[in-house]
Amino acid sequence: MDADAAPRDVKDIVARAALRLELATVLVANQRLETPASNRFVTATRVQGGPDVADDYIAEQARPGDLAVTADIPLAARLVEKGVRVIDPRGAEYTPENVGERLSVRDFMDQLRSAGVETGGPAAYGQKEKQAFAAALDRALAELLRAR
Repeated sequence: MDADAAPRDVKDIVARAALRLELATVLVANQRLETPASNRFVTATRVQGGPDVADDYIAEQARPGDLAVTADIPLAARLVEKGVRVIDPRGAEYTPENVGERLSVRDFMDQLRSAGVETGGPAAYGQKEKQAFAAALDRALAELLRAR
């Protein structure tokens, strides 16, 4: 999990799933992270600060058949290319069919912001997004575990 900017609710949902399914889960960030004391399946890896250091670590460590959670579209594109299943904290899945388009939209919006165009940001993270993430996580984990 790309844990630098993940909402606390997402981290909690992932930790509960790791414990329930007894799955090794790694939170990666460039800051100190607390892991649930009673959950031996969740560990934290702290990487050095700097642009894309956590992303590079995740991309290097991920293997086909893994599940990653990130809102970072360039990282998602790298992972999908490696055969990693990727969902974002709002429950959307990045796939070989959609990640290129999402990356293009992200780059376009970045260009608009650089040109001074007010583009706004994502909607607030609420109960609807939390439920969508939990459902997407459960679905992805069930499918990955069946495939093993």
